[in-house]
Amino acid sequence: MTNEISKNTDAHPVIKCESVYKIFGENIAQMMRSSNGNVDVEGFKNAGCIFGVNNASFEVHKGEMLVVMGLSGSGKSTLLRCISRLTETTAGNIFIEGEDLLAMNPRELIELRRNKMGMVFQSFALLPHKTVLENIAFPLQMKGSGTQDSINRAAGMIELVGLGGRENYFPRQLSGGQQQRVGIARSLAVEPDIWFLDEPFSALDPLIRKEMQDEFLRLQAMLHKTILFVTHDFDEALRLADRIAIMKEGIIEQIDTPANIVLNPSTEYVAKFTNDVPREKVLTCGNVMEEIGSTSDVSGLRVSKDAIIETVAEAVLNEPKPVAVIDGNDEMIGVLNRKSIIHILFGKSSAESLIANRMAGV
Repeated sequence: MTNEISKNTDAHPVIKCESVYKIFGENIAQMMRSSNGNVDVEGFKNAGCIFGVNNASFEVHKGEMLVVMGLSGSGKSTLLRCISRLTETTAGNIFIEGEDLLAMNPRELIELRRNKMGMVFQSFALLPHKTVLENIAFPLQMKGSGTQDSINRAAGMIELVGLGGRENYFPRQLSGGQQQRVGIARSLAVEPDIWFLDEPFSALDPLIRKEMQDEFLRLQAMLHKTILFVTHDFDEALRLADRIAIMKEGIIEQIDTPANIVLNPSTEYVAKFTNDVPREKVLTCGNVMEEIGSTSDVSGLRVSKDAIIETVAEAVLNEPKPVAVIDGNDEMIGVLNRKSIIHILFGKSSAESLIANRMAGV
């Protein structure tokens, strides 16, 4: 199991989990007392207990999107519910911006959820008798905002999620994707620092789902929220995540960047998820660049280290010389060769064959 902690150097992560467990079964509290708070995994399993979350430790830093994924029953939604404290943990520690979540009393927890947390679930849970504008304004009014202030804020959210002109529609008059946008806008209206999303797009058809992913990425680029996003769809995880945590039977099998998970799966289970991934859609130029040789033998084309291979492959393949890879300061940090691109697109054997044919003039 690999639980890599983010390399972000912020003094305090926004979310920090230390050996978090959620165990289901009879007499769990008594068993924990008998073991002095220590979790005997095998002993608990032999007693018929089920581990929803098994020894989860990780951090999420400001502005980061951690996508938690796994098959049904893997524990991903249970983990999210523990971190939002909709479900009480069995053991471990959870800190939100340095504060002990599990030590908070009910009033402190309510204040935390009202002022710092936003939640979006698979079920849109819109109020059918209220318009789009009223649905979005509702949590603001519950928070104590004045009616006009709530309406003004809700109107701004409607424009943000692209629902201008539909503010007076009722939920029944909206498509599934539009209803989900209302749910997202309602969650964002309270300006949460931390955003929890539990399979928010899984009920949508593929085309609308793709549109909502695009919209979600656009919003995150603007708002820079700290996000915990749960999904069972690996393609969705690869598309959205800064880092991915892959769960199986309550255990985090690996937590890493999408590129590192594809390139270096740490377990056989994780490798199964990566077998059919089109690597050109995941890997960046920085992931596959080579060391700088002679700078005089470099093409005039320059590509960003963060550019996805798919977006630059054709241009690089049309260059006879290696292509410069640059960082955010426009400094050259490596080179990208046609051989590397062919290897990614077609695999090693195909790459060698194509290069041999090129050299032979075939």
